[in-house]
Amino acid sequence: MVETLRARDIMSGGVQCVGAHQSLFDVAKMMRDLNVGCLPICGDNNKLTGLITDRDIVVKCCAEGIDPATVQAGSLKAKVHWIDAEADAGDVLTTMEEHQIKRLPVIDVQGGHRLVGMITEANLAKNLSDEQIAEFASRVYASAGTSSRSTD
Repeated sequence: MVETLRARDIMSGGVQCVGAHQSLFDVAKMMRDLNVGCLPICGDNNKLTGLITDRDIVVKCCAEGIDPATVQAGSLKAKVHWIDAEADAGDVLTTMEEHQIKRLPVIDVQGGHRLVGMITEANLAKNLSDEQIAEFASRVYASAGTSSRSTD
């Protein structure tokens, strides 16, 4: 019997959240220190409320001439899509393809709805077949220039 690959098998664990009230300046420093381009935003209850990307900071703040030290991370959050840690790899791909997203938070629904990891394109490349990756890329990038995405 072949074991089904689950979201928790694909994800990178140990994801750190930024608080909704943290400044974008602090978020940018955290991204630099962690060498990541995206961080989950957690509310006061430590539950996932959104994602923020380095691109969000640049385009929605810096390019507008706004001081990132004066903007709270929570003010830039967009709708966030996530996946249950027990979902299978097919569901991961379907979710990322349908919403044309490159980063997907993983939530342990049975364990108190906690954020336990993040799935990125790099995680997919390490864990899925070349055929699955090619299909994912064609679906996410084929119309990416013509649609709006909620997260990068």
